[in-house]
Amino acid sequence: MEFTMIETGWLSILPPIIAIALALITKEVYSSLFIGIFSGMLIYSFAGNGTLVSAVATTFDMMSSKISDNSYMIIFLALLWAVVMLVSKSGGSQAYGRWAGKRLSTKRSAAFATSLLGVLIFIDDGFNCLTVGTVMRPITDRLCISREKLAYIIDATAAPVCIIAPVSSWAVAVASEVSQTDGFHIFLSTIPYNLYALLTIVMVLVISFTGRDFGPMKKAEERMMAEGPENSSAGTVKPEDAPKGRVIDLVLPILVLIICAILGMAYVGGFFEGVSFSEAIGCNPTAGLSLGAFAGLVTALLLYIPRKIMTPKEFIDCIVSGIGNIVPPMLILILSWSLGGVCRQLIGTGIFISGFVSESNLPLSLLPFIIFVIAALMSFSMGTSWGTFGMLIPIVTMICASDGAGSLLIPALGATLAGSVYGDHCSPISDTTILASTGADCIHIRHVETQLPYATLVAIVCAIGYLISGFMKSPWAALIVCIVLLVLLILFLGRRSAPAAAAGK
Repeated sequence: MEFTMIETGWLSILPPIIAIALALITKEVYSSLFIGIFSGMLIYSFAGNGTLVSAVATTFDMMSSKISDNSYMIIFLALLWAVVMLVSKSGGSQAYGRWAGKRLSTKRSAAFATSLLGVLIFIDDGFNCLTVGTVMRPITDRLCISREKLAYIIDATAAPVCIIAPVSSWAVAVASEVSQTDGFHIFLSTIPYNLYALLTIVMVLVISFTGRDFGPMKKAEERMMAEGPENSSAGTVKPEDAPKGRVIDLVLPILVLIICAILGMAYVGGFFEGVSFSEAIGCNPTAGLSLGAFAGLVTALLLYIPRKIMTPKEFIDCIVSGIGNIVPPMLILILSWSLGGVCRQLIGTGIFISGFVSESNLPLSLLPFIIFVIAALMSFSMGTSWGTFGMLIPIVTMICASDGAGSLLIPALGATLAGSVYGDHCSPISDTTILASTGADCIHIRHVETQLPYATLVAIVCAIGYLISGFMKSPWAALIVCIVLLVLLILFLGRRSAPAAAAGK
């Protein structure tokens, strides 16, 4: 569908401002994005001597166009969540919990195993939170790791891992926001600049291995050692819940999905016909990822049905349920795609912003730092990282399209994603934060207040890193400085709790 752009000057920045302002005020993303889109269509329609009816019609034309442009993305997410639901239903997660429980005897090993499982289940953050929490809670209770600590590890290996995993719903969402052609390559380039995600993983590993805690988390650990685990409202994992589930039921479908997704991207891009691998995987990545997700689905079918882990009807019901669960985040994506389309293709927001930036005296080297702070505040206030980077990525790409700012596109996008994940990570209204509390069976407000100092410490170190990377135009020096600084701060602030052996029950 072809659209004709009309330059509307300063009016062109109203739609994203309206969407962001409403989201911050109402804490509701869907209507805020839609009103932002419709306000842009009103500007476009009246500037072109159109009518109210034409504005409404063009709104849905734009949505239809964006759904068509991103059809493979929609297919991939639907298939991915079908696999997620099937793996959850199979009992593979419970089997892993039983297997791990026989081999873990110290707090350090349990914390590391929890982190490892969180990293393994990187295809979706919500599935990660509930699965890891349900599987590991009986083990961490036995070894006197507090529910607050479990919730933090779950949360810290959910969104921060998903946002840097090339084969995940998050990766495809970000790539689709950036560009229709080279979005996947751009996403891969942002990974070294996503300081918050990388440093959060470092922090989890350091705390797990050293046993050092500080602030409210240390008090929670001491309370756990003195009083033992609280009564569980969610219950523990029972073998009879999924008696036929095995560890392979968790590992094999996900492993096949990942391998076949990579091969699928190579196949669709022409790698087996002579195209270089790097060019092939960036040609049409969502089509390749869809092949991988379908392979994971077929693997689950062959693994579960013959062994009667579930009936054919239960198998299909899981697929339908999984597709249903992806509808809310998919709606955010469609609305944010449409808002970006209005700004870029219809009312000339990019032209206006580019001209403003090129004429301003703002030091462009500060751009990653400023964007990180803005994204963090927005995401914390709204409780959604997808909604935040859905609003900010189109604006950031327009800013970096101005003269002299092109080299900052990747650092700025990395800062956008990092800030979005930080705000989502510690916001009390974030669905991921709530799911982490649920998975760990931890009182929600306790999870928020114990996690906030940890997440904020990482965010402060990240802010320093973005000042460095903005001036140096390279992530590596900033990443090294941030890792060293973070480890030193953890060792300085943290103190060991009582030995695990003294607390064992």
